[in-house]
Amino acid sequence: MRKFVAIAAAVMLTAGCSLFGSDEGGDGKVVLVTHDSFEFDQAVFDKFKSDTGITIEVRKSGDAGALTNQLVLTKSNPIGDIAFGVDNTFASRALTEGVFAEYRSPEAAKGPQRFAIDETGRLTAVDTGDVCVNVDPAGLAARGLTPPTSFEDLADPKFKDLLVVEDPATSSPGLAFLLATVSQYGQKDWQSYWGRLRANGVKVVAGWEEAYTQEFSGSSGKGPRPMVVSYASSPSAEVDEAGKPRTLALLDTCFRQVEYAGVLTGAKNTEGARKVLDLLLSEPFQVKVPEKMYVYPAREGVALPAAWVAAPAPDSPATLPAADIQANRERWIEQWRTAVRG
Repeated sequence: MRKFVAIAAAVMLTAGCSLFGSDEGGDGKVVLVTHDSFEFDQAVFDKFKSDTGITIEVRKSGDAGALTNQLVLTKSNPIGDIAFGVDNTFASRALTEGVFAEYRSPEAAKGPQRFAIDETGRLTAVDTGDVCVNVDPAGLAARGLTPPTSFEDLADPKFKDLLVVEDPATSSPGLAFLLATVSQYGQKDWQSYWGRLRANGVKVVAGWEEAYTQEFSGSSGKGPRPMVVSYASSPSAEVDEAGKPRTLALLDTCFRQVEYAGVLTGAKNTEGARKVLDLLLSEPFQVKVPEKMYVYPAREGVALPAAWVAAPAPDSPATLPAADIQANRERWIEQWRTAVRG
């Protein structure tokens, strides 16, 4: 994993300046509920504690879909003060259920506002990523195959039993990929496409961690399948000693994903949660987002790691209007179950 130096963040961390104001009495503890893929720089959290007196307790709760489901089920007795990781494929459900409280961070005006879902400020963008099929060229070459390039290629019998995807009911990348196929094939034909993937031996697992780290041959887990639903930026984590990526993202299969954070309705420490949200949008945290989670920071003007040259973003990732996702998500997931599981 290639590291990089963020001069602005280093100056802020070493000079002792605070973005959040002083808090002599301290605000105690803030519980940050998130998904299993959340990673952070402990030095940034330690500096935040020094500035504010707030200790951040991170509680991971499955993939983004599972996280959203849990937040909805526990909304009358929230499991934390702030949540990060609900994305644009699940956000409308969380907002409809009243999971998040209104808060407009002053840091949101520095880029995250570009991805606002509505005017309430209940959810604020922290990062963006493009969900795409990733392939392991070496794993394919061992089978005498060259990498596919399109959705249609994935259903070609020569790639039978080689693709692993995440369940859209529990995984945000899984749902994003489902939405990508809806965008690609339209309301009439996307289900038949998934029927062809099923016939071609697609494997479905619960979440990204299992799919990428256990099933994918191009990851450190050295799994059995050389094709996986992951991110356009994932190849930057698989760079060899010569600086070249060992994996490849299929940029014509991508769907734009935005991850949000918000203060939970009924939080025990609302004021502290607001300060933590400010932190997630601040430059010291945002500059570490690519390095730690391999997604793009929502804040504008944040430098990307040099290794990301090996993982270009798609020019035109698929998208769907939030209203369409909200109106059709549950029906599409049920139709997907029928198409894939029978």
